[in-house]
Amino acid sequence: MPATPHGAQSRRGPFRPGDRVQLTDQKRRISTITLTEGGEFHTHKGVLFHDALIGAPEGSIVENTNEVRYQALRPLLKDFVLSMPRGATVVYPKDAAQIIQMGDIYPGARVVEAGVGSGALSMSLLRAVGDGGYLHSFERREEFAQIARGNVDTVFGGPHPAWDITIGDFQEKVLETEEPGSVDRVVLDMLSPWECVDAVSTVLAPGGVWVNYVATVTQMSRTVEAIRATGLYTEPESFETMVRGWHVEGLAVRPDHRMVAHTAFLITCRRLADGAVGIPGAKRVKEHTYSAEDLATWTRSDEPDAWNHEALGERGVSARKLRRAAKDAKSMTQRGSLPEGQEPADDVDANGDTAADASGQ
Repeated sequence: MPATPHGAQSRRGPFRPGDRVQLTDQKRRISTITLTEGGEFHTHKGVLFHDALIGAPEGSIVENTNEVRYQALRPLLKDFVLSMPRGATVVYPKDAAQIIQMGDIYPGARVVEAGVGSGALSMSLLRAVGDGGYLHSFERREEFAQIARGNVDTVFGGPHPAWDITIGDFQEKVLETEEPGSVDRVVLDMLSPWECVDAVSTVLAPGGVWVNYVATVTQMSRTVEAIRATGLYTEPESFETMVRGWHVEGLAVRPDHRMVAHTAFLITCRRLADGAVGIPGAKRVKEHTYSAEDLATWTRSDEPDAWNHEALGERGVSARKLRRAAKDAKSMTQRGSLPEGQEPADDVDANGDTAADASGQ
């Protein structure tokens, strides 16, 4: 029989000590605990004994000492991503799903990514490439890399065999570690992906897919124009994904008041063969006249502070918060779960904003 994929064993079977368990009460409030023999989960409504869950099948309904009922399930990856320790805003599950699908990330693929952040996208990429694949992640800040390592190790029950992470600038380090034309997919989540055009063009194999994840219209526009200017890629496709839930209760069926609207733009294109001349689009690009102020903004890329989180309207992350997140991620890896009794966030980003806040709702 083939070997069990890394991390799969902890996702099936009856509950065991060390398992992460998501408890949902009768008011749909969620708490996540780590099972221990003789352990107890305390709330103001009573005590739930861990031994009532150990050995029980997933999906069991259990009661605490005051007959409060809980449904018990292992957290899904999307649940973990929205509640894990973080230093940077995570890639939302809706965007990670689009990256996997539109980027055609397949088992055994050789993938490089830049901008690891807290490891949210890395987890989805590792699940897609599998144990026999290859994911090389590049991150400029060691603090973010520590948080990502802790989170990824927690999800997979230890270091993933297909994952490697390097500290440094992508456009420099990827040329040192990857052979020309050896990479199947490139995924960039960074402030200025247009600076990486030459590096990506060197390591990406003909037919390979390049996916960019950017937050603002100005980043999207500049990235698309930089890709077009090379003549080495198919016409870039740009899009965003919005998710709106629905309230369904009897005849009261309507859209939810809140939704996860804009989080980022995705840009995808494919590498052409060396020497191939790209086919221009059917529509001719119209010429526009830009003001001196617009041109000054677009051409100041050589200034070190021109493209940063603050300039793009994002709040920075303090060193203290990064140290705390890295400590929490490492501690969670050792325990195998979220801090005892911690509730997963309700679509809360790194700045403490809800999904509705982040989307301007």
